Amino acid sequence: MIKRTISSSQTVLMKIIFPMVWIPLFGIGALMVFFSPSSDPQFPKFYFLFMWIAGSVFIYRLCVRLKKVSLDNRFLYISNYIREIAVPLTEIYDVTENVWINIHPVTIHLKVSSEFGDKIRFMPKTRFFAWFSSHPIVNELKELANLRN
Repeated sequence: MIKRTISSSQTVLMKIIFPMVWIPLFGIGALMVFFSPSSDPQFPKFYFLFMWIAGSVFIYRLCVRLKKVSLDNRFLYISNYIREIAVPLTEIYDVTENVWINIHPVTIHLKVSSEFGDKIRFMPKTRFFAWFSSHPIVNELKELANLRN
């Protein structure tokens, strides 16, 4: 039972560092634009505020909720970098991905909710020049789950 990591080593960058930099810096910029006096009354101050809020929500939903995922021949090991849980492969009922987003987030749908919920999202290892194509880990996880069900 050799445990191997299937999530990208860049997960910590996308989950922790990128949101901690982008959200406050863009927010400071948006607030500076919003509260600065403008000579043009048509200047769209609310656009910057809206873009900051929308971008922050998008980053939270896409990046902050990412997990580190490993597997062996019986379990998925899911970590939020504070705690790790083991989920039997038999608990997987579907695996999906979003090929339209550059990090190709993969979502593992579980039959029963775990400590991290019933959907586990992770960023698979990077493949260069593989735009808009399915990541091989999706089929591998589906096969592992189907072999056990």
